[in-house]
Amino acid sequence: MENANTFLGRGWAFPPAFNRQTRSVELVEDEADILNSLEILLSTRRNERIMLPGYGCNPDELLFKPLDLALKTYLADQIKTAILYHEPRIDVTRVTLEESGMQDGVVLIKIEFVVRKTNSRKNMVYPFYKNEGNEL
Repeated sequence: MENANTFLGRGWAFPPAFNRQTRSVELVEDEADILNSLEILLSTRRNERIMLPGYGCNPDELLFKPLDLALKTYLADQIKTAILYHEPRIDVTRVTLEESGMQDGVVLIKIEFVVRKTNSRKNMVYPFYKNEGNEL
């Protein structure tokens, strides 16, 4: 019998992984697929995908600006808008930025959301930092 939540989606795991025994691609489904989708959305820069130029979120363009209330509000709105347009399976209820690791160059982005089809509440914490390779 097929899983009752398969309507939430199924896709490749991120980062892509392959199973040698079954000779297939590792897949994720349901809420795990949504979390992978959010991670990809937040780590993709706008205009990085040729066929979807509006896809992505650019928090790295704000990297060296002071993290004041105006910047937090702007970044939270940027994330909410990206999710609104590119992740139709969820409704974002809240985006907050945690500065506890700021001395180490890390800002934790906490996204609280509701899965539309199941009405279940979930959250995701995305660590935003700049690494040595100048990429997210």
